[in-house]
Amino acid sequence: MTIVSMTGFAESAGSHEGLRWRWEAKSVNGRGLDLRLRTPPGFDALEQPARMLAAERFRRGNFQVTLNVEADNAARGLKVDPVALASAVRLAREVAAETGLAPARIDGLLALKGVIVQEEVAQDPVTRGHRDANILKSLALTFDALIKARANEGAKLAQLLSAQMDEIDRLVSEAEKLAAAQPEAFRQKLSAQLQELLAGASIPEDRLAQEVALLATRADVREELDRLKAHIQDARAILTSGEAVGRKLDFLSQEFNREANTLCSKSADVALTRIGLALKTVIDQFREQAQNVE
Repeated sequence: MTIVSMTGFAESAGSHEGLRWRWEAKSVNGRGLDLRLRTPPGFDALEQPARMLAAERFRRGNFQVTLNVEADNAARGLKVDPVALASAVRLAREVAAETGLAPARIDGLLALKGVIVQEEVAQDPVTRGHRDANILKSLALTFDALIKARANEGAKLAQLLSAQMDEIDRLVSEAEKLAAAQPEAFRQKLSAQLQELLAGASIPEDRLAQEVALLATRADVREELDRLKAHIQDARAILTSGEAVGRKLDFLSQEFNREANTLCSKSADVALTRIGLALKTVIDQFREQAQNVE
């Protein structure tokens, strides 16, 4: 059974020409693929390649990826990128002229992305390219480790989902046995009530049979049970398909819940109602876990 969870954590470290870095990546469940990347100033060029690396490996999940960098040489500090600063100043003046607002202060301009960069990045584009390539290799390793972490979590999730499906199957089987006995239970109950109301008067058997048939038809849950059994087969097939099945399981959980609700509403027996409520509980648990599947 191949199930991949959307929950996981991984990290990796690397170094290049006096620069050390560490990647940390964690993911949780999400409707689509959402990557939030945090990098120090001067590493903005990594964002697009990082997103491509993620898209090649993952289909769904909310990812938080952080790059921490430390230079061996303390002299390698930060400096102003003059081109970026000039662009920021020009833009600030244009906005001030158009709006009449006060010009931007220097601290605001320096806080803009790309204005402050690491010194060696601004001085040597070739070195920056080599550095970025090595950092991206480390990120690829981090993502590969995250794949394994999500797969390990998925294996545990698969066992839990399978056990919950077994419980749903068991409850449906119990509901079938009770549903089969409902017509006779209706007959006995209705006969006793009518005898009491009519003070022992004789009740025509054909009339009693008609009333029992009417009640049994209204409370017939065989269609709901048949659909529940079909959903169980579909769920087992999906769990063993080896594909990204999170959305399919979530939709199937809604179908399970719909049939369980109808079962409870049509039930005329306390025991059958209890089974319906137990079904709803397990189905809710199944859906909650299925939402973590990629």
